[in-house]
Amino acid sequence: MTDKEFLCPSADASWPGARVVGVVLGEPNEPRVSYLAHPVPLSPELVAQTEPVGPGRVLRLAAPCAQGGCGHFQSGRCRLARNLVEFLPSVVSDLPVCAIRSTCRWWRQEGRDACLRCPQVQTDQDHPTEMTVRAATTDLERNS
Repeated sequence: MTDKEFLCPSADASWPGARVVGVVLGEPNEPRVSYLAHPVPLSPELVAQTEPVGPGRVLRLAAPCAQGGCGHFQSGRCRLARNLVEFLPSVVSDLPVCAIRSTCRWWRQEGRDACLRCPQVQTDQDHPTEMTVRAATTDLERNS
């Protein structure tokens, strides 16, 4: 598998090739993703169904990794995946069922540790915890 074939498991709805891999459930301050058995292409109709909050609040999306086009990607690695492992606690003890694991950048880079934290990741949050903000802050933002 080439580097360009890996999927970002926390993609934005605007990314080419975005597909739904899960639905965000739980409480606003404790989101938990329920993963789909198979990814579903993100369609305009599906996006419209997420209004007024938008897809990043209620869906987990995957899309081809943007690599250098993403602020989290540096020196050939996803810094977001690294930060999730560093700053967030595990929220499950067993690997969640995941339809994209074999192509997931986070799994490829951080392995099991990323998967144990993945269910708490909500791409767009109203009330992120301090640790979630730390994990999502890019190195450029941290150093400015």
